[in-house]
Amino acid sequence: MTGRTFQRVTTLVLIGTTIAVAALVGARAYAQGPGGGRHTGMMKRMISAALDEALDQASVSAQQRTAIYASRDRAFAALEANRPDRIAQRDQVLALFEGDRLDAGQLQAVHAQMEQRHQAIRDAITQAVVEIHDTLTPAQRQIVANYARTFGPHGMR
Repeated sequence: MTGRTFQRVTTLVLIGTTIAVAALVGARAYAQGPGGGRHTGMMKRMISAALDEALDQASVSAQQRTAIYASRDRAFAALEANRPDRIAQRDQVLALFEGDRLDAGQLQAVHAQMEQRHQAIRDAITQAVVEIHDTLTPAQRQIVANYARTFGPHGMR
């Protein structure tokens, strides 16, 4: 693998990781369910603001921005559609627990439902990262990656 190829692969991984971390932070806010939902709008605004700043630095075209926003919005929609209701989940598990007989399979079924929601969120985030990657030019991806390194979740501001 050449140095340039390695740099490109590293850049893609960093962009994907940064977007995934931001999306997972947003997913965590969504996952709070009732009461935690008040953070949903804030997380959307924070993620969108960081994305806008990175896209501004990369000088994306209006057409590129529209495509990227569509990818972002699909990921947000998947987060919303798959946000668990923590109270309902708790009540479901407690109802099983209170019963005369508790079968491990019943609990595993509840966990499988939760995992399906998480997988749907992961799939939506992965798809958004791929679509955003494909929308940007190599030079723009480099700028976005540099932005993520500097101002991302663990970067210094």
